[in-house]
Amino acid sequence: MIFCGRKSHFIRSSAMVSFQLHIYAILIIHSKIFALDTYIAAVYEHSVILPNVTGSPVSSDDALALMNKNMDILEKAIKEAAQQGAHIIVTPEDGIYGWVFKRDTIFPYLEDIPDPQMNWIPCTDPERFAPAPVQERLSCMARSNAIYVVANIGDKKLCNSSDPKCPSNGHYQYNTDVVFDSEGKLVARYHKVKNYFA
Repeated sequence: MIFCGRKSHFIRSSAMVSFQLHIYAILIIHSKIFALDTYIAAVYEHSVILPNVTGSPVSSDDALALMNKNMDILEKAIKEAAQQGAHIIVTPEDGIYGWVFKRDTIFPYLEDIPDPQMNWIPCTDPERFAPAPVQERLSCMARSNAIYVVANIGDKKLCNSSDPKCPSNGHYQYNTDVVFDSEGKLVARYHKVKNYFA
């Protein structure tokens, strides 16, 4: 695991340890890479391009533009990891959209992440669910480089107004880790236990 000298990065990286153990257990069950005697894992951290703090939500297009800048960086790292023989790469927490949000300002950055049991490859079937350009791009990165990709993105789930815990905007919001296999299939989705955007 790579740790940065800055305390804030260390905390995020430390939190990633429990997530990595969770994902490791999922991949042991679901993955053919662990049928190998050995595998190579890459862990990547970068200086995230953060949004301007505006206090109000940006448009979905502006949110996607920022996330694409960070995914451009991740794409190079994923390609390099695959070229060096890695079977899986773990990308940084908040590495796609940053961490300077409140509940309402994070919303344009969220996508509906389906249950991995739906057997979905966003790269080859992007229209199957609601538009999910971030998941589609991550899936294509995994597929085109034949590598498992672990990434942290935001999930939004509709909730019923009869649910007393349903937020006023009608959505639960989750800080979520996802795993795409080497064919680009969504194989794991993990909603963080401590949810900052509920």
